[in-house]
Amino acid sequence: MSLLVLGLSHHTAPLAVIEELSGSVGCADAIASSVLASAAASEVVVLSTCNRLEVYAEVSGFHPGVAAVGEALAQAAGQSARDLTDHLYVRYDDSAVAHAFRVACGLDSMAVGETQILAQMRDALAVAQAHGRVGHSLNSLLQQALRVGKRAHSETDIDAHSVSLVQIALERASQLLGPLESLRVSVVGAGGMSGLAAASAARAGVGGLTIVNRTSERATRLAAATHGTARPWAQLPDVLAESDLVLACTGALGHVITGADLALSAAARAGRPQVVVDLVLPRDVQPQSEWALPVPTTSVLDLEALGHLLEGRADARQVSKVHDLLSAEVAAYVERRMEQSVAPTVAALRARAAQVVAAEMDRLDQRLPALDEQSRAEVALAVHRIVEKLLHTPTRRVKEFATDGSGPDYAAVLRELFDLEADDVANVATPPRRVVS
Repeated sequence: MSLLVLGLSHHTAPLAVIEELSGSVGCADAIASSVLASAAASEVVVLSTCNRLEVYAEVSGFHPGVAAVGEALAQAAGQSARDLTDHLYVRYDDSAVAHAFRVACGLDSMAVGETQILAQMRDALAVAQAHGRVGHSLNSLLQQALRVGKRAHSETDIDAHSVSLVQIALERASQLLGPLESLRVSVVGAGGMSGLAAASAARAGVGGLTIVNRTSERATRLAAATHGTARPWAQLPDVLAESDLVLACTGALGHVITGADLALSAAARAGRPQVVVDLVLPRDVQPQSEWALPVPTTSVLDLEALGHLLEGRADARQVSKVHDLLSAEVAAYVERRMEQSVAPTVAALRARAAQVVAAEMDRLDQRLPALDEQSRAEVALAVHRIVEKLLHTPTRRVKEFATDGSGPDYAAVLRELFDLEADDVANVATPPRRVVS
């Protein structure tokens, strides 16, 4: 079995394609179920964020794995596999490990160094665990990726030097509208991203902060935490008209702010410019290409636009430190994984040797029933030492060869030479079931 990552992100696909995949209820669940039903994969985790959707899988082979995952993604996107192929990236075995660690460190994010991806990866793994879709391989990979991500943020200053989507949105708004201290800002939504947006706006010292959310209690709590004002959802049109800067981040299915809404807002503002920032996917704000009429005084920044503004903003020195940490962690993990791939064969070989020794000692007992315990113990120890010396070199070499990728081939030779059956290897590779009383 091998590791496979196949997906698409802001690096490879237009926002609309990613939105198509992340915009339907149960999409990730449907993709995971489809991949497992293909029999090409034994484990699967689907990671879906505002700028990526990727599938981690333990597969029987590269080609059947890519075909199964690619077909599942195409079905979810409502496209043919051929049309989606141009937007996909594939990582396999060692590259899959490196990719998982890179994602967890925030190096593959739109906002390099952001920490939100850690919670998203943790949630994706928890969902897969709850549905019984992961075993040792993906549990090990993603748990280690999470540990590496935490190390990156605790042992380097990537956090302090990273620029978030909200920060870049505030910077751009100040360029278009003037000092933040004079701007009235509204946050539409009260979830995790909304909390980050409201807190960032409050720290920036904006002229006024309003929180609008469908659930008034959550809006009230967020407003209290950020010294803002909560307004009921029914007043959203009024809030839009009063706001110089709108930060939309509800994550709802369907657009909560349309072109018609912004046209009415612009009319009420009598020519005063407005910036609307859409921080989520699926999009809260209707794409401008779908508006009935243009609204010249309104500037809309979606994730794609923010991504362009973020290019080149990461601190190169801190990114280099994270890369060094990541490279060492990947090398160590790959080496452990390769050693583990031959461990069942080594264990089966030693188990077979122990059976042979036990059988010969039983035969000795039958032939020499009068042999005293001390003598018998000396014979058993001598036989054990002989077996250990004979097995020492083969078992040491197979572990050494595992680190350069030839371990599985060498393990196969050992299985042939010592006539180890597949069941022998499987029995020592599979932990015993726990008996629940």
